[in-house]
Amino acid sequence: MADDKSKRDYRDRSRINTKESYEMEYWKKKFGVSGQQIAGAVRAVGTSVKKVANYLKNK
Repeated sequence: MADDKSKRDYRDRSRINTKESYEMEYWKKKFGVSGQQIAGAVRAVGTSVKKVANYLKNK
C-alpha cells in the first residue's frame, strides 16, 4: 500500500492494493478467485481485507 516499501506497519496487512501485481497474485491465491473478482469486490466495499473476504464469501 505504501509507496516506500521499506516503511510498513499494520495498515499494509489490513488493506488490498489492486495496483500492485504481487499483492493481486497473493490475494487471488488466498481467496481462490480471479483478479477481476477482487477488483470488483474492492470497488464495492473498499480495500479492507475483512470486508472483501466477506463480500467474496457471500457472493
